[in-house]
Amino acid sequence: MVVIPLLVIGLITLGDVLAPANVRLSPLLIAAPAMTASFAGPVLTACVGLLAVVAQIAANASEGFLGLPGRLTEVITLALVSAMIVLFRAVLDRHMRELNRVRAVADVAQRVLLRPLPVRVGPLLIASVYLAAEPGAEIGGDLYAAARTSNATRLIIGDVRGSGLTAVADASLVLGAFRAIAHWPVPLTDLASHLDTALSAERTEPRDKEPGAGESFVTAAVLEIPDDRPVVRLVNCGHPPPLLLCDSGVKALEGQAPALPLGLGHLAAGRYHTEDFPFDEGDQLLLYTDGVVEARNSEGAFFPLAERLPGADGGGPQYLVDRLHRDLLSHTGGHQGDDAALVVLERHRVER
Repeated sequence: MVVIPLLVIGLITLGDVLAPANVRLSPLLIAAPAMTASFAGPVLTACVGLLAVVAQIAANASEGFLGLPGRLTEVITLALVSAMIVLFRAVLDRHMRELNRVRAVADVAQRVLLRPLPVRVGPLLIASVYLAAEPGAEIGGDLYAAARTSNATRLIIGDVRGSGLTAVADASLVLGAFRAIAHWPVPLTDLASHLDTALSAERTEPRDKEPGAGESFVTAAVLEIPDDRPVVRLVNCGHPPPLLLCDSGVKALEGQAPALPLGLGHLAAGRYHTEDFPFDEGDQLLLYTDGVVEARNSEGAFFPLAERLPGADGGGPQYLVDRLHRDLLSHTGGHQGDDAALVVLERHRVER
């Protein structure tokens, strides 16, 4: 890239020397430091600017015009404009360093909030992908997490109503509450009740509220997969039902008594019920948020998740996640209108 401004200086200087006296090309030398500032730092930009000034002085001196007032003004103008370009590049570099530090802190904070799921835990192989609707973000209003008890694996996947910082705050609150109690041997219904209580209690605290704060809720599916039984226990709090991929096809795990979303516990008490579904060795379980099934293409059609699943299994959880990820991006044209999360679980035999 440095060769380009150097060539510009050489060609303009040569053209200025060879051109008739009434044709002035040397003022175009300012293009060299301006071009350098687009890809290099202030030191290299200053060097190219200095070289451009020297080239202009040399071109005028060779023709005996350096002492003319107009030519001297051109040299001084080139030097001043080059100095301004170097100054602006230095300021830009300082802002870029500050931005990189902020991004680094933001990346760490986002990874702390939404920790990567383990690839293998107990009898399960796990793969996941998170698509944030906000450009540059790694977390939004969707959430997922996993935890181990002494003889089972517990997972949660959820979707906060709303968007922006309020949605991220509620997502982090639910994740923190889940991680605090999921390891304890409490019933799955008590775990769901604890999550609802934590979210509801947060709204009663006096604080400065953003527009929409206190009005959100979280749809969630809370699951428990025992190590020694081929079942999955599910408490569904208004979330899209998980999809089971087995030898007989694709089945939606729709319970008989789904509960209200988390955060609406004041509307009904004691409403949580656990339901068991078969989850045998070799089966795959797909967890997702509504950002997947409600993703639209350019014609307004929803993403046909269930239709993309037959024939997709057989390659392991990561293969299925990668395939669905590509299909979803292709369907939306790369423009995700809402946060979306996908988690695939595959049951294997526990090694003793």
